[in-house]
Amino acid sequence: MEPVQQGQGVPSSSGPSTLTIMKQILSFVVALFLLPQSLFAQEGGALKRLTLRSDLLGFEAVGRLDMSGGFCSGVLIASDMVLTAAHCLEDAVAAGSLDGLRFRAGLRDGKHVAASAAKRIVMHPSYDTGPNPDFRNIRYDIGLVELAAPISTAVAAPFAVEALSRKEQDLSVVSYARGRADALSREARCAVIDRDTELVVFDCDIWFGSSGAPVFNTSGRRPRIVSLVSAVTNYRGKKAGLGMMLPARLSELKQALRAGRGVVGGTVVKSRRIGIGQKSGGGARFVKP
Repeated sequence: MEPVQQGQGVPSSSGPSTLTIMKQILSFVVALFLLPQSLFAQEGGALKRLTLRSDLLGFEAVGRLDMSGGFCSGVLIASDMVLTAAHCLEDAVAAGSLDGLRFRAGLRDGKHVAASAAKRIVMHPSYDTGPNPDFRNIRYDIGLVELAAPISTAVAAPFAVEALSRKEQDLSVVSYARGRADALSREARCAVIDRDTELVVFDCDIWFGSSGAPVFNTSGRRPRIVSLVSAVTNYRGKKAGLGMMLPARLSELKQALRAGRGVVGGTVVKSRRIGIGQKSGGGARFVKP
């Protein structure tokens, strides 16, 4: 893996600039689509495996999004709508096919609380699938999967999405990953390392397969999604996760779905196809600034 070169950030209109975060990206940024086992050493951390049905209680809406060649994590934000990372859908969008794309809510050791194939998918219209996307592309690394069969809220209650407040420091992540692909693992507490108005850096234990996993604020009665896992990087000498600020981007993504812009599946006419990003042999996308 070759380190990426530092790029030029564009200051945000208010608050810390993207450049502040970019200066700390010392070695690489890599999207967390599942890679073959041989490419990287297995990661581990202070995680709780949600093995029992009682362990899963309250997190049934988080599931595994299976696709040809790998998997990502995803989360229900409506009975028929799964939020995940855009790069998890890139191959399906490029191929114009939903074959093999399936969401299994609360999957643990071969059992799931509910499952459905995809009916339609869409990536954020500003997500760059070209060969050399800018680091700031992480801001738009979100996608939606509309399910063919809605999942009852009594079985898996969807999560709300909200803005990450300036004062919020404590986060939680529930995800699948290499070495823990058969059941969800929950890190009950991790922390914000840095943020600006559009990006957030956190120290949660994530790895390949965690792409699209919900990053939660757990300060209220029920967790709320404040970001998605997009990539991993070396930040100030330590491994860290990267995600985007969600509410505005999600609103734009929903508008694209309603308008049929870039949608694959259903009877919607797709917009023009753009080139797919460079990948390693195993499917992960290296995001170069």
